[in-house]
Amino acid sequence: MVNGTAPEGRTFGLLARVAFKRLEDMEKPTIAAVNGFALGGGCEISMACDVTLASDNAKFGQPEAGLGIIPGFGGTQRLPRLTNKKIAKELIFGADIMISAEEAMRIGLVNHVYPQDQLMAEAKKLAGHFMKSSPYSIALAKQAINVGLDVDLDAGLKLEANMFGLSFATHDKKEGMTAFLEKRKEKNFLGK
Repeated sequence: MVNGTAPEGRTFGLLARVAFKRLEDMEKPTIAAVNGFALGGGCEISMACDVTLASDNAKFGQPEAGLGIIPGFGGTQRLPRLTNKKIAKELIFGADIMISAEEAMRIGLVNHVYPQDQLMAEAKKLAGHFMKSSPYSIALAKQAINVGLDVDLDAGLKLEANMFGLSFATHDKKEGMTAFLEKRKEKNFLGK
């Protein structure tokens, strides 16, 4: 990037926007398991995921201003939405500030912190919980959350009602409710 021009930088940022937006909008849930440093683009990748788990040795930061640039892969937009405006500004303006996994969890950047040797097992355990749910329900809920955050509450509630209605027309709703009434733990969700 050292010799990149302004148009090249913009193109690079737009390409990253597309990639990170695809990650954020995937129908399946995404889990970031951060072990070590998540600085700059690594921190921005974790923010694009649905859930972020971290090992107790993880560090997070946005060092771009110290390189003469700004976060260009969603950091200036996702970080204040996940934490708050003042925290985002502190981390972005203070390029050499790195926060611990515990601090990242306290400010809302991380869901859970685990000992390093347990991180992947916990990520797999969480994925197992997600896999017990209807894939279609997860996709609808994910869309309702992601889109709903960009509109006012009333519009978000209308969107939720529409998504709720869509879920009623599925095999998974019938199967899930039937299993509940029959007191079955096993469900045959098909994602439709």
